Amino acid sequence: YYLRQENVKATFFVVPEKTEYCYSLLREISNAGHTIGIHSASHDYEKIYASVDAFLEDFNEAYEIVLEATGKAPDIYRFPGGSVNDYNEKTRDDIIAEMDRRGFTYFDWNVDSNDAGGAKKAQTVFNNVTTGVSQNRVSVVLQHDIHDFSVDAVEDIIVWGLNNGYSFERLTENSPGVHHGVQN
Repeated sequence: YYLRQENVKATFFVVPEKTEYCYSLLREISNAGHTIGIHSASHDYEKIYASVDAFLEDFNEAYEIVLEATGKAPDIYRFPGGSVNDYNEKTRDDIIAEMDRRGFTYFDWNVDSNDAGGAKKAQTVFNNVTTGVSQNRVSVVLQHDIHDFSVDAVEDIIVWGLNNGYSFERLTENSPGVHHGVQN
């Protein structure tokens, strides 16, 4: 609602399911002009990062759901746990090489709302995002929709950003890359 109200476009890295409800959400996101990227089908780190083939299988399952629901082929993705995590150390570089070869671009984040890691209130999410954004030339914010308090923070973040001269852009394969360990 808040995105539509302020005509802000965003990027949704999804964990889609084969349900009509999910398909309708994906269509709504796509039709509103937002970017849909692939996050995972299972979000099972041990399974996904066991091998390049395991990653590709999980990725393709999510990819096919998004393509079927929206008619648009996603070309960006976000690693579950980020590109650098304890589960993908042995497979990460090979996964990135294969996904690059296939024409997919990955993004990490350089601002963490911490809504999945410890924040319990909208004000905390707001503070984490606004402080983080202030420290970068280009920011990619990690924020989830799994908690109401995180969703509730979106309106205040948008208002703050617009009032302070920031612009909100959806990610595309041509967006500046944000990868762990790289500050922009």
